[in-house]
Amino acid sequence: MTGPRVAIVGVILESNREAPVATRADFESLYILEGEEIVTQARAEKSVIAPEASAFVQMMDVTGPWEPVPLVLAGCHPHGPIDGGLMRSFIDTAVRRLKAAGKVDAVFVANHGAMVATDSHDPDGDLIAAMRGVVGPDVPIIVTLDLHANISDKMVAASDMIVGYRTNPHVDMIERGEEAAAAMRMVLAGRIDPQMVLVRLPLTPASVNLLTASGPYGAMIDLGQRRQAEHAGAILNVSIFGGFVFSDTPDNGVAVVVTARNDRKLAEALAHELAAYGWGMREKFRKKLTPISKAVELALEANRAPVIFADSGDNPGGGGTGRTTELLEALIAANATDVLYGSYFDPPLAQDAHKAGLGATFTAEFNRLPGTPYDRPIKVEAEVVGLHDGDIVGRLGLFAGRRLHLGPSAALKIGGITVIVISDRSQTADPMFFEMFGLDIAKARTVAVKSRGHFRAGFIPWFPPANVYEVDTEGLTCPVLERRQWRYLPRPAYPLDEEAVWPRA
Repeated sequence: MTGPRVAIVGVILESNREAPVATRADFESLYILEGEEIVTQARAEKSVIAPEASAFVQMMDVTGPWEPVPLVLAGCHPHGPIDGGLMRSFIDTAVRRLKAAGKVDAVFVANHGAMVATDSHDPDGDLIAAMRGVVGPDVPIIVTLDLHANISDKMVAASDMIVGYRTNPHVDMIERGEEAAAAMRMVLAGRIDPQMVLVRLPLTPASVNLLTASGPYGAMIDLGQRRQAEHAGAILNVSIFGGFVFSDTPDNGVAVVVTARNDRKLAEALAHELAAYGWGMREKFRKKLTPISKAVELALEANRAPVIFADSGDNPGGGGTGRTTELLEALIAANATDVLYGSYFDPPLAQDAHKAGLGATFTAEFNRLPGTPYDRPIKVEAEVVGLHDGDIVGRLGLFAGRRLHLGPSAALKIGGITVIVISDRSQTADPMFFEMFGLDIAKARTVAVKSRGHFRAGFIPWFPPANVYEVDTEGLTCPVLERRQWRYLPRPAYPLDEEAVWPRA
């Protein structure tokens, strides 16, 4: 017995509207897989693909017979809008393979959910709708999404169940993939008839306000989980999506998605209860950042515990370039010492360091290549104190157990600051970015990272929440929303617009 045939597809990208367009080369730097390559990676001990996709396949493997029908699975580091032609090619490939495979019993979609294209506000919805167009209305489609997804009406209409992450920093991707597989088994066995409801709020907070261990967003998720437990199986899933405001789409806004076993009215009631709860504490979706001047004072302070700074305006995990030097220049000018700073995406500089060799001193030129106005060129004297090929396996948090290919990498000593330079743009969310050079994080008095929030899980052994500072820096992910020109965001929306109301008339 082969069991149900389940198609597997996904295009995973978080798009920052102002970042450079994501091309095929950008996806190839992470992965583009077709056919059996997908299943092979999903079953590998150390994989490059999204953990929820691996978890779905592995859970299906252990819960009974089934036949995977892998279509296409592509992933890219957070970037700008995907090239419209490239997205169409991914969809066309998935449709072609799905049609060629013959009848399938279900479809699993592993997307991020905050993708935009050069010619579409909602390529995630376009992909799911294309799958629905092939399989028809009666074949179940279950989708996993990041909690920063921007949920569109099209996504909900084209799928039977959407399962979102519940943790930020993201440490529950495996559990969500397993949950999707368990739900798939129940649907295929005819035990449930999922009824999904979406309620979207005119609430568009920056990502720094979407932590889940505390704060209003965490409180919304906690209440949703309590209510799900109270309904003793009648509610299949509660996913609350904070959205990704930098996508700048008409579908932005905190979204509550509730899926009931078979009772749509129950799902509607709970979705509205949770939305009202979140809207009632909307003023808490604001956060004060640490000015650069204060960060420098802290770095120079003698009698304090070690601290970690988030270079929040330049988070590669949100489409930032990983190249802004504003905070670094301030620390250099102040002669700060015992500082680890990671990681700068600058392939030419990394190559220069490798050419110079370990122990060499040379003039380090940051940002020789064209970039955004925030990526200012600077020249400083630096000593090469570490070289690495950049092939590592993550140790904690978001990247734990995942293979990372950072390309030729270097550790440069600039006065009292050790700066990590990498050749593949990635947020510094894991201690291995420093440890691959033998650097001891415990010996640093100050650590600065180009990351928004995922570093919290990766660096928790050294820095409890009280020792974390989100610094107000410039860049494509600056959390001060008033500094940005918005084109497509639904307005009015809080916190940009104090006059925003819900429910809308």
